[in-house]
Amino acid sequence: MKVVWQLLAVAAVAFLGQQGVAAVAGNPWLTLIMGGLTAVLAAIAYRWVVRRTEHRPVTELAGPGAGRALGRGTVIGFALFALVIANIALLGAYDVRGWGTFPGAVGLIGFMAAAAVTEELLFRGILFRFVEKWTGTWIALVATGVLFGLAHLFNPHASLWGALAIAIEAGGLLTAAYVATRKLWVPIGLHFGWNFAAAGIFGTEVSGNGTPQGLLDAVTSGPALITGGDFGPEGSLYSVLFCVLGTSAFLWLAHRRGRLVRRRHAERAADVTTLSR
Repeated sequence: MKVVWQLLAVAAVAFLGQQGVAAVAGNPWLTLIMGGLTAVLAAIAYRWVVRRTEHRPVTELAGPGAGRALGRGTVIGFALFALVIANIALLGAYDVRGWGTFPGAVGLIGFMAAAAVTEELLFRGILFRFVEKWTGTWIALVATGVLFGLAHLFNPHASLWGALAIAIEAGGLLTAAYVATRKLWVPIGLHFGWNFAAAGIFGTEVSGNGTPQGLLDAVTSGPALITGGDFGPEGSLYSVLFCVLGTSAFLWLAHRRGRLVRRRHAERAADVTTLSR
């Protein structure tokens, strides 16, 4: 029941926050505030419910070093997406028509912060963490990655390929970042940096969501496997390539740090937990 209570607590905050953001849509400054508030309240809810259900310090959201970890994750996420756009642009498939809107970019900060925090708490902080205890790192990484991809099928311009790409890119990269650090700050930063770069800076679609215009007024054109089509550059083969490289780097780091959990060790830990109740 622990996983159920944790999912319910964070999902409730995420849902209410989403309704609040939708209610102030069109006002970027209120969107910034509402999105930021949702992110903060979701983290508070996660800390509270984990302490109540697991009776332990919430080390994955520890305060010391959080700012630096968030910053590193944001820079890496931004850089990865910039590499994707640079390669699409080199093929002549990305065109900047002019400036978008600065207020639009500001509003997207709040929107993307709320999405990054709530999704990382739900998928990495809760689902992956529990599944890893039962099955080990590798099965948990694949299973929760697939689930994360499938969740994006509900987006307005979703496609099966887009969901598969998200499962490989984000499901792999963000989970690997968590495994390597055993903290949620880096994957939250990665998630935010990637999404904000996509919509807030480069003016492209994010996961087929129909995101508002950001700092640049830009369009993509050409083969969907290069540009991602209506789903956005996350459906591009370049995104898959660069995120797989990033995933490999984080998993290598996790291996070096001894943070990969083998299946038999996970089963043993689960047995001990069961006997101790």
